[in-house]
Amino acid sequence: MPFGSRGRYADAHQQQPDQPGLCMASLDRALTIQQANQEFFRQFNGSSEEICGRSFRDVVHPSVRQPLMRQFSHLLEGKHQRFVTPVIAVGPGEETPFTVPLTAVAVRGGLPGTTAILVMMPTTREPEGARVVTNRKKILSEMDARILEGIAAGVSTVPLAARLYLSRQGVEYHVTCLLRKLKVPNRAALVSRAYSMGVLKVGTWPPEVVEDFVK
Repeated sequence: MPFGSRGRYADAHQQQPDQPGLCMASLDRALTIQQANQEFFRQFNGSSEEICGRSFRDVVHPSVRQPLMRQFSHLLEGKHQRFVTPVIAVGPGEETPFTVPLTAVAVRGGLPGTTAILVMMPTTREPEGARVVTNRKKILSEMDARILEGIAAGVSTVPLAARLYLSRQGVEYHVTCLLRKLKVPNRAALVSRAYSMGVLKVGTWPPEVVEDFVK
């Protein structure tokens, strides 16, 4: 059988082949990884014992967890049968996350409450060109985070200074530091870079910095 032996949903997925280039895993209603194929284990750099039994949340970047969990909830509630969305994935021990399209399909059993979810994503051997930079290092101060959120929301310097009880020069100082830290030339590039690094949460408004990056 292509999936690892652990889990209660073997019958639901026993027809799924171990396709080269395609990672597959089955999740229970708590989104715990019950089974996965060998491509999944290779992609996330772990064995069956290390991967199975973990929450699927553990293999995606914090910046995409909230919207992704919302879509999984809709599957479990029967609002949708499937969804396709890009995710930033992070395997155990991986230095560089990678962005891949994820397909999730609800597999419903014969009894109420026996829904499982099958997730599929292509194998990505190399990180994408615009590398998602994060070892989840705490690179921002609390003030840096609030200023980055303000810039991403389109707030200009003067109202941002008033909101944060800073002088205009204080805001500009922090902006300059942020530009230097993220190695970008201007505010527009700063916001783009922050999203590409996973510093700003995807699918959230107003913009919100992922706490993992705040000192």
